[in-house]
Amino acid sequence: MHFVYILRTLGNALYVGITENVAQRLSMHNSGKGAKWIKADRGAQLVYSESYLTLSSARKREVQLKKWSRAKKEAFIVRDATALKKLNRSRSPARWRHPEQLRKPTDGR
Repeated sequence: MHFVYILRTLGNALYVGITENVAQRLSMHNSGKGAKWIKADRGAQLVYSESYLTLSSARKREVQLKKWSRAKKEAFIVRDATALKKLNRSRSPARWRHPEQLRKPTDGR
C-alpha cells in the first residue's frame, strides 16, 4: 500500500509527498531527515492522506496535487466542495490547449 500525504509545517507551508508508512515518514520529517526544505521548519502535522494499491497510481496523484495552487490544496484539505468547484472553474481552458488551437481561424489566405 502506498500513501499520498499532505503535511502542514509550523511555518504554515504545505508539503505533498508519497510513502509506504505515513507515521514513520512524518517522524522522519520532524527529525530533520525528510525533504531538504522541510528540515528547517520542523513540527509538521499530517493534514491529509489517501491510500493507493500501486506506486504508479500514488505517484500520479502526488504529481496532480503538487500542481495545485495553495488555495486549492487548502480547500481540498478542509473538504470545501464549493471552493474547489470555483477554483477549478477559475482556470482558463485556453491555458491547456495546444498553441495551434489558440490561433484564430483564417479564411485560407
